[in-house]
Amino acid sequence: MATTASPQPPSNDWSPTQYLLFRSARNRPIHDLLSFLPPSFSPQNIIDLGCGPGNSTELLRARFPSASLSGMDSSPSMLARARAALPETHFALGDVREYTPPDGVDLLFSNAVFHWLRRGERIPTITRLLKTLQPGKGVLVFQVPDNHAEPSHRAMRETAAAPGPWQAYFSTLPPEDRPDLDPIESPMEYYDALAPHCSAVETWTTRYVHVLGEGHSGIVEWVRGTGLQPFVNALPAEGGVREAFLEAYGKRLEGEYPLAADGRVLLAYPRRFVVAFR
Repeated sequence: MATTASPQPPSNDWSPTQYLLFRSARNRPIHDLLSFLPPSFSPQNIIDLGCGPGNSTELLRARFPSASLSGMDSSPSMLARARAALPETHFALGDVREYTPPDGVDLLFSNAVFHWLRRGERIPTITRLLKTLQPGKGVLVFQVPDNHAEPSHRAMRETAAAPGPWQAYFSTLPPEDRPDLDPIESPMEYYDALAPHCSAVETWTTRYVHVLGEGHSGIVEWVRGTGLQPFVNALPAEGGVREAFLEAYGKRLEGEYPLAADGRVLLAYPRRFVVAFR
């Protein structure tokens, strides 16, 4: 990863620096996805959907060094970091809901992207992308966090609904802008949607447990790079409202996660994996 300083992102954009604070742990599901692909599989054209700051793209390049590889993402700040890390790789700004891969792609890879879509558009988007691949050749590989019911994410919704200076900002958001994400579909729903278009579909769930330092503030820092950011972005940057919300959220976590004997906290983080062979 390049160390060149990048401009400060807009307040509604993602922070690659925050996201990459936990780079090693966030890379674990990428390694697990890649390890499931057969050793004989040698794709020639790969698209990294929702490539973020390029950490998944780097691992794809290491696994398939001779392939044509490109990435796309909806965040300008994430793409700036990816381009700095992989200057020889093409990265494009785009929305996965509207994106259509070029002809000849034989691996669509997506790490922690599709859960950002609303339930009504998630499986249709995944199915549409799958059907762009050539039958008998292409593979769609993705994972999504499955943590809607986890205390870390339930506490976000509960804090937003609790009395405080932040409440008015959340209560006036239109439904399409609500910061909480929809639950992930069941393995059967993914299988039933994708199997008619595939020679095989594999799916599993892994419940990671991340050991975080600095007590409960470690959880806050982890989710500030992902699921907590839409909550924070819904609040004004000035006036202390964001800080008050984060403090209340951290207090709520204290009642959900006991500390280990050494003061660390264990954050359970389940993820759903799908590998669809076209």
